[in-house]
Amino acid sequence: MLLLAIDTSGKQGSIALARAGKRGADGSGFEVIEIAPLAGGTFSAQLIPQVAELLSSNGFVRNDIGGFAVASGPGSFTGLRIGLAAVKALAEVLTKPIAAVSLLEVCVIASSAQGKVMAALDAGRGEVYVGEYEIPEDPGHAPREHILTLPEFLARAREWTVVTPDSALVEASAAAGLRVSTLAPISAADVARVGWRKIQSGHTVTPADLEANYIRRTDAEMLERSGA
Repeated sequence: MLLLAIDTSGKQGSIALARAGKRGADGSGFEVIEIAPLAGGTFSAQLIPQVAELLSSNGFVRNDIGGFAVASGPGSFTGLRIGLAAVKALAEVLTKPIAAVSLLEVCVIASSAQGKVMAALDAGRGEVYVGEYEIPEDPGHAPREHILTLPEFLARAREWTVVTPDSALVEASAAAGLRVSTLAPISAADVARVGWRKIQSGHTVTPADLEANYIRRTDAEMLERSGA
């Protein structure tokens, strides 16, 4: 299967082509063909032309795509909408499966950490996107993704292994005495790897059901924080 992955969640983004399902020399059954960067601020103008160029430069056409993986959040409201809209349109036309991928889940899988693993991403404004995972997965405890202030995050993570690609969160975690693992920056290739796992296990969505996962605080939480 030719897999197209898109990540437009942050200031910079990327797209990737991967070949999945046919075992290569490393026995993984997954190969990243090429990653192309997307400059922040112009995703809407770049995305579709860049996808076309990526396919063409590797000898493929649109109809060769067998599935899609897209970063569904957390991240930039505008950026996520652009990536999701592109995948919705392409998957609708091609009638191919979509894997919606949480960037927090990407962090956990990329880390290879075991036990109680807490993925962390900078949410801006002194807040942190947090994903709490039990590895190996416990069917009775679904992963929880939410948003915390930095002090709340540092206090909550004391019994967890923190995994993050954000240097500021690495420094804050280390200063607080937490177990922390530094990850390489996330790219569409990482989204593709997790997306392929989801497609294999049947965890896909239709274009109509594809939605962004912004992980914002609820109105009740906002009122509680404001003291109302």
